[in-house]
Amino acid sequence: MHVSELPDRSQDYLKAIWNIAEHSAGPAPLGELASRVGQKTTTASEAIRRLAEKGLVVQEPYRGVTLTESGRKLAVDMVRRHRLLETFLVRVLGYTWDEVHEDAELLEHSVSDRFMARIDAHLGHPGRDPHGDPIPDAAGHVERIDWISLAAVGEGETVTVEQANDHDPQLLRYLAANGLVPGSQLTVTGPPAAGMLRVAVGEETVMLAEAALGEIRVRRDG
Repeated sequence: MHVSELPDRSQDYLKAIWNIAEHSAGPAPLGELASRVGQKTTTASEAIRRLAEKGLVVQEPYRGVTLTESGRKLAVDMVRRHRLLETFLVRVLGYTWDEVHEDAELLEHSVSDRFMARIDAHLGHPGRDPHGDPIPDAAGHVERIDWISLAAVGEGETVTVEQANDHDPQLLRYLAANGLVPGSQLTVTGPPAAGMLRVAVGEETVMLAEAALGEIRVRRDG
């Protein structure tokens, strides 16, 4: 089966399951899937049932949804399309990293494999998208990155920003304005207080809401 044989919404579900598993390494909860795709839980349940009938997912009662091998191949294709398109929009068309997600969501359903291969070659086969997410290669291989949530970093630690969630444009704008982009270093200068975490970026002090820390992934240096 080619991913284009599935309805757009089914493609969205496969990609969402893969994205959740990328960071949690476990089944995707049905409620979280519904939220990511923008549908009610009852609608999501029916969509997952149809995907299961096609042999693309397995739903475990009270645990969540996982991809079968066939489902994973289609999901990775969608992830590759999305992240390559985001990279193209930033590098070639001058989008900022907070603008690309929604347009990439629209474009990923309509582009051909040939078009994506041309974009990949034009960009020089990039390994990461603008948000730091690894881009699957044409064979479906995905770089494994040893990153952790910024919420797990303790006082006095210096880390390198690796990735930021692309679903929150406001957070992305704030991070970019304060130099917190993939490749930048920060030092946690104190424990969380009043719902905020203080970090140092170069000579500047930046305040981050505790609620946002899980949306930022970092690598411990050394």
